[in-house]
Amino acid sequence: RSRKSGGVKRMSKHLPGGTTAHIDTFAADNLPPRDQWPEFDFDSLPILQTYPDRMNAGVELLDHMCETGHGDSPVLHYEETTWTYSDLRDIADRIAKVLVEDHGLVPGNRVLLRAANNPMLVACWCAVLKAGGICVTTMQLLRARELVYIVEKAEIRHALCDISLAEAMEETCSRKPELTETLYFTATGDGDASLDKAITDKSGGFENCDTAADDTALIAFTSGTTGTPKATMHFHRDIIAMCDCFPRSFGMAEPHDIFTGTPPLAFTFGLGGLTCFPMRFGASTRFFPAPLGPEDMMAAIEKYKITSLYTAPTLYRLLADLVDKYDISSLEKCVSAGETLPKATWEAFHNATGIRIVDGLGSTEMIHIFVAASREDMRPGFTGKAIPGYRAKIVDEDGNDLGPNQPGLLAVKGPTGCRYLSDERQKVYVKDGWNYPGDMYEMNEEGYFRYVARADDMIISAGYNISGPEVEAALLDHEAVIECAVIGKPDEKRTSIVKAFIVLRDGFDANETMTKTLQDFVKNEIAPYKYPREIEFVADLPKTETGKLQRFRLRDQEKSHPPP
Repeated sequence: RSRKSGGVKRMSKHLPGGTTAHIDTFAADNLPPRDQWPEFDFDSLPILQTYPDRMNAGVELLDHMCETGHGDSPVLHYEETTWTYSDLRDIADRIAKVLVEDHGLVPGNRVLLRAANNPMLVACWCAVLKAGGICVTTMQLLRARELVYIVEKAEIRHALCDISLAEAMEETCSRKPELTETLYFTATGDGDASLDKAITDKSGGFENCDTAADDTALIAFTSGTTGTPKATMHFHRDIIAMCDCFPRSFGMAEPHDIFTGTPPLAFTFGLGGLTCFPMRFGASTRFFPAPLGPEDMMAAIEKYKITSLYTAPTLYRLLADLVDKYDISSLEKCVSAGETLPKATWEAFHNATGIRIVDGLGSTEMIHIFVAASREDMRPGFTGKAIPGYRAKIVDEDGNDLGPNQPGLLAVKGPTGCRYLSDERQKVYVKDGWNYPGDMYEMNEEGYFRYVARADDMIISAGYNISGPEVEAALLDHEAVIECAVIGKPDEKRTSIVKAFIVLRDGFDANETMTKTLQDFVKNEIAPYKYPREIEFVADLPKTETGKLQRFRLRDQEKSHPPP
């Protein structure tokens, strides 16, 4: 089942065995210096010690499941379509053949993936890994401006895109001519898009790339406080480890389970919870053609007997009020992430359903959840403990351990960790072998962690991480804006909303028309969910004597006027 990349073994100082299957060594060449890596711990969880030096996550999650009795089991549901594991393997193999035989993909090439959550996106993801490529999955809401940055940062020339997103993709290609190998698909691959047609000419079966466990498998982008997205690099081993730590330890995935949820697969929260976790344990996932609101989500749980739900606290708050209208007795396992789960939300949902939501803390840099608790051990108001395989502690700004109930910086280490692609911010996230996710927490005497605040300028709104400086950069591109500052304003329903303070140029009026104009402008420049829901026009902005914006003064101003 192995394709040895032409029999070539290339040396890499980053790999324990000194060998990589990647012919294109861009990823290895752009890893941080080894002395800036976090320390990795594989000893505290026995299953982590069983991983071989050669591992392909696509093969492990798909081919291995087919070969161990799950071939005829359902894996993906979409409207009236259901694919079995064997169906998914057949389609993924044919996509891999198209990439390798017709479009020159070699192991180590990066492939941009763009789609809403649907079966073909999963098939493309598996195909790229099986061919030895590196998946760079992006949210469907991103515009060409944002995609160009990703293409440049990861040096991408291959793209697989849902035909419904062709407009932004074509604009990206026009701006980046090196993105020469672009194919389009429909949700279930049976339409007239270019990839749909190409796979009909291929037979099933593919000689999988014999990747090293420490070959890069995916590059996930996340926005940082500087407004420039950071590219996080994860190995094949990391993908399997995230499945064997959280869901395996807490019994969160079983073959009978049917998963669904709201996070896109471009978020590692969605990738794990809606693809990798179910596939690792022979379960299935149901996707939908459009995002589901609260009523539609409850109706879907009832109709399709959903057992596992992954979403943000915002939706759980709304679902709790609808329980009496629907039969959701099939629902067993609920996971919340993306923002801290308020105690009131946990209690409201538990009182309405009897289900104990699992609150998970994770990050793109760590790939998935590293602090949580089992359903039985969840305590409302607390996130949980370091999960099996990980260690976590609270430290001060100098890295000194703090005692119980003292707020400080959260530091964590385990089998996964931060490795930015060619980014000086590696030194900020990793210190003395520990990962610093940027959260302020405190830990009680029993090892339970309680969220205090974000330690940076990231705005968390309805489960989305939004960089204030990125929104500022978009606003400043409008001719009417001379200065602006963007912060998160406390909001009862969304945790925070994006608020912009704007200084207009002479000749432009501060009114509702201008507010709408600027909001629409931002929606067209960057992903629409990032737009400022509130704009306040001001004569000037608070600054230091050297001219640096003092956003904290604006945040303090808003905190002094809490939401009703």
